[in-house]
Amino acid sequence: MKIKVSELIVRYLERLGVKTIFGMPGAHILPVYDSLYDSSIQSVLAKHEQGAAFMAGGCARASGKIAACITTAGPGATNLVTGIANAYADKLPIIIITGEAPTYIFGKGGLQESSGEGGSIDQFALFKGITRYNKVIERTDYLENVLNQVSKILLSDSSGPVLLSFPYNIQTEQVDDSILDAIITERRITAIRNNSLPVEDFTQLVAQAERPVIIAGYGCIKADAQQEIDLLSKNLNIPVTTSLKGKGVISEQSERSLGSLGVTSYSDARSYIVEQADLLIFLGAGFNERTSYLWDKTLLANRKIIQVDTCQEQLEKVFKADLPILGDIKQVVAGVLQQITTGNIPKKKFKKVLHEKPIENNAALFNERFSLIKTFFDELEKHFSKDVMVFDDNIIFAQNFFNVSNGNSYYSNSGISSLGHAIPAAIGARFAIEHPALAILGDGGFQMCCMELMTAVNYNIPLTVIMFNNSTMGLIRKNQFQQYNKRFIDCDFTNPDYKLLAASFGIEYRRVEDSKDLNNLFESIDYNNNVNLIEIIIDKDLFPTYSSRR
Repeated sequence: MKIKVSELIVRYLERLGVKTIFGMPGAHILPVYDSLYDSSIQSVLAKHEQGAAFMAGGCARASGKIAACITTAGPGATNLVTGIANAYADKLPIIIITGEAPTYIFGKGGLQESSGEGGSIDQFALFKGITRYNKVIERTDYLENVLNQVSKILLSDSSGPVLLSFPYNIQTEQVDDSILDAIITERRITAIRNNSLPVEDFTQLVAQAERPVIIAGYGCIKADAQQEIDLLSKNLNIPVTTSLKGKGVISEQSERSLGSLGVTSYSDARSYIVEQADLLIFLGAGFNERTSYLWDKTLLANRKIIQVDTCQEQLEKVFKADLPILGDIKQVVAGVLQQITTGNIPKKKFKKVLHEKPIENNAALFNERFSLIKTFFDELEKHFSKDVMVFDDNIIFAQNFFNVSNGNSYYSNSGISSLGHAIPAAIGARFAIEHPALAILGDGGFQMCCMELMTAVNYNIPLTVIMFNNSTMGLIRKNQFQQYNKRFIDCDFTNPDYKLLAASFGIEYRRVEDSKDLNNLFESIDYNNNVNLIEIIIDKDLFPTYSSRR
């Protein structure tokens, strides 16, 4: 049967399992929107295309499934760039559909033309470095091949955003719907099998070590390996630290948790590794600038290293491992668990010792001036013990004061660390999973995305926003204080009245200035049904000290 390309696109998305598509219409993409009208896919109108991209990212992170966004040509597409770059850094499976001027006017100066011809902007070149696949569809005869390439990327272990741009006239052309039956729309290839993985070598290194440490990253969450890692840690009494994105791989309330490792965190994990560890077990964790304390070689010196990752490019990217393993983390750890049950390996020597003073000069230090923030996160932890999704742009406070249980989900924005991410990402996640959603951010980031609160209002999406108000770009002010002799420039600003702003949005508002304002705070708001804004007032000169090159 013949159908329009626009209908083919929508039916392809349906077969991929897409339930919601985030975006903003424009003239050049209206045929696809018209086909969405009759689809089971819910179309969500964002307030800005960047917000739509962040929503798709939040949806993909929370669900672990393919997400989608859609925009028109020209500015509709260019406004996506930061959100798509963020998805690329986090390897999120997002398909982006954009419109384009008709092919027959390419190079003639058509409205919002992005073909790269005749002096027009080149959308393909613009997105080339931030997508796994990117193509302008100028003919229909290769659609089957193109969509199969897209599917393979979206369904792979090393996924990422893909972008397809459809000129207006191509969207309205007729194609045979049998194309759909020839396209891969579900995952059929699993990762490397257990019989090809060196689990015996892994187990032997663990058996020989006296004080091993597991360093778990976001790859463990993507592999759904939390239970296996917790069992390995428990059975052998091995402490676990995580990357920032790996917070919650095991409960941070556990005695075996060292919290998260990184230059912006307190030094429990770092000091234990430097002073005691003889084996480092990297599981789906990179060794980036933050996690490595600016690539401090003392963390790795004179220690055996095991590194397991599903991504070839991550293996030995920064350091040489004694045992690098390319494979599914869940399968690898499950294989090791089988080995240790029959190998009679004794439990390791580990006892958590809380420091009373900073051991490292470059540790993130938090004095009594941070008591309000700490108390706030203590209360947050009590009231949201499980089934809550936390999207965090602020990072430093939650990294140190919010202990993530393995019943919760914590999503830091550390891919490209873009401000204005938390609110739209949390909205996108809430469309995917009906768990309470929290967005944590500062007042600077809030003003970059606060308009998306109306998206939550328009679609009745419950959301609680926690905004730290210090009337400054806090990390910029910190660096100018520490490294530029207090020569503050373009970091301070005047805020609006957030109570009035919340009222104009029609959302609930609470203000926290001291600890007494925390009494019954969470009991007084309906986080299951309402959109809420909690404003926490802090001193603009309240920031932790830690080393930074910038």
